[in-house]
Amino acid sequence: MRKLVAMIVMAALPLTAFSQGKAKPKPATEAKPAAEKMASAKRSKRNEDARHCLEKSSNTEIIKCAEAYL
Repeated sequence: MRKLVAMIVMAALPLTAFSQGKAKPKPATEAKPAAEKMASAKRSKRNEDARHCLEKSSNTEIIKCAEAYL
C-alpha cells in the first residue's frame, strides 16, 4: 500500500511543479471589485419595482421605462 501511495505522489510532483512555474494567476483583488460593481449595478435596478411604468400613457413609453429594469 505504501509503495502505491509513494508512486502516486512521485508521479504527481512533476505535474504540480510544472504548473506552478509557467502560469501566474492574476491577483483576485483586482478582479473582485469590478465584478462586484457590475453585479451590484445589475441587482439594484433588477430588484426594484417597475410597476410605476404601467402608469404611462402609451405602450412605447411603458416599454422604454421598463427596459431600464431588465
